[in-house]
Amino acid sequence: MSKSVALVLSSGGARGVAHIGVIEGLLEAGYEITSISGSSMGAVVGAVYATGKLDEYKEWVSNFDKVDVFKLMDFTLSTQGFVRGDKVFNEMKKFIPDCNIEDLDIPYAAIATDIVNRREVVFTSGSLFQALRASAAIPSVMKPAVINDVELVDGGVLNPIPINYVQRHEGDIVVVSDVNAAIPCSVKNKQLETKGRFTPLIEKWNSFFPKNSNRLKRLSYFDLIAKSVDLMQDRISEAILAQNQPEIVIRISRETCGTFEFYRSTELIDCGKEELYKSLKYALQGAESDAG
Repeated sequence: MSKSVALVLSSGGARGVAHIGVIEGLLEAGYEITSISGSSMGAVVGAVYATGKLDEYKEWVSNFDKVDVFKLMDFTLSTQGFVRGDKVFNEMKKFIPDCNIEDLDIPYAAIATDIVNRREVVFTSGSLFQALRASAAIPSVMKPAVINDVELVDGGVLNPIPINYVQRHEGDIVVVSDVNAAIPCSVKNKQLETKGRFTPLIEKWNSFFPKNSNRLKRLSYFDLIAKSVDLMQDRISEAILAQNQPEIVIRISRETCGTFEFYRSTELIDCGKEELYKSLKYALQGAESDAG
């Protein structure tokens, strides 16, 4: 099997941190990533790798607790979203300088959605952070990015797995990391609750972003948004994978964690690497079977 990889990273909120483990696993297994495309959190992790700052980013997110994540939420009173979305990217700029996408060492594409004109917007040039801010703007949560008077939201709305925008090279294989898979979750929550003087803040966090639960209950405002977007993206993702049939698909359950549970980054990264190795083993066994 070819060792040259065109890597596609799905949208998925905090679950997208698992893409870090997928990338690390590919590199450890001797694969060369020659191009990347991504939507939303997939665009963010792909950009971090393309700028050569994966280790720094991993170190940053791996030290998050609930309080840290809450502090990165720059809340605002707006009818378009309750988070401005600038603070987290300003923090990232402290160790990942902005650059032009066309100056990256490998071809890279970030996907956003022009919500008014109902079309995809593909960033393959221009400011990297401008592209990331647009691609990761979850509707009704983060205010849209406005570029040239066009309001842009999360790329996952129309294209959660942007296989059609990853640049291909002769002899490469397409590897998809999908963190929205409709499969049972195999990851246990190892995160310990933060106690003490931050308890009121933690309770406020839980009121905004309820934990995943199988218990019957009335859906909150945020549950309704998340489940609606999830259902839409499930159907789109299934169609994309069926149509394109990539050589390797890493499937990580959407039940692994909630959209904003970045404080579980360490276990998410481990999960990504573990699932990558499972997928590689399966793909190699299939290749040997076909050869035989």
